Amino acid sequence: MNPSTPEQEAQPPSIETSCSNCNLRELCLPVGLSDEEMRSVDQLINVRRRIRRGSYLYRTGARFESIYAIRSGFFKTDIILEDGRDQVTGFQMPGELLGLDGIGSDHHSCNAIALLDSEVCYIPFRSMDQLSREIHPLRHHLHKIMSREIVRDHGVMLLLGTMRAEERLATFLLNLSQRFTARGFSPAEFNLCMTRHEIGTYLGLKMETVSRLFSRFQEEKLIAIHKKYIHILDIHGLKRLLNHRNA
Repeated sequence: MNPSTPEQEAQPPSIETSCSNCNLRELCLPVGLSDEEMRSVDQLINVRRRIRRGSYLYRTGARFESIYAIRSGFFKTDIILEDGRDQVTGFQMPGELLGLDGIGSDHHSCNAIALLDSEVCYIPFRSMDQLSREIHPLRHHLHKIMSREIVRDHGVMLLLGTMRAEERLATFLLNLSQRFTARGFSPAEFNLCMTRHEIGTYLGLKMETVSRLFSRFQEEKLIAIHKKYIHILDIHGLKRLLNHRNA
């Protein structure tokens, strides 16, 4: 029996969906669209698919056709280095978009892998681009999302280039806290879907360093941690690690 392709892994039977009834639509779409404009969007983005934990949504080099709005679950994007090691380039959660890496070259430049059982809404990019020419707030919103991704990439470069190890981990936790807050979840208590190794490759740290810093933060009562469960006890203390740098 031949192994399944990434597309077969990522595409079980489709499920009809509707943006107008989605509680994440304000994260994915601009506010203030008229009923007619929402109907046009619903006609375009009307399919979502379940992606099993550990499955690829797309792989490096795959032809770019769609972008994907995460409805539930969690993803990581990574690239494989020449020596075979994986370099995590980002972690994505509900309300965020995947696939923007393929716009420039018409091929994806990284892998997207589900860290949890997840659901994504498929957004055919050419059709969305055409619709955004007719619905100007939609086009503006897409530009804002792309700009946000560029800013996030620059933030990662800053992490890897200038910050000490403890600053990198504090920034990582604070960023997750902010993103969970924007989705109506607790800013202080959440599960980490990624491994210590994945956090380390993202932050440019060894896994042992990540584990040591988690232990140190816990000893200093900045966080409480049990396996993958994180409780931020002193968010101002984490921020002080960064403010001290700028003092």
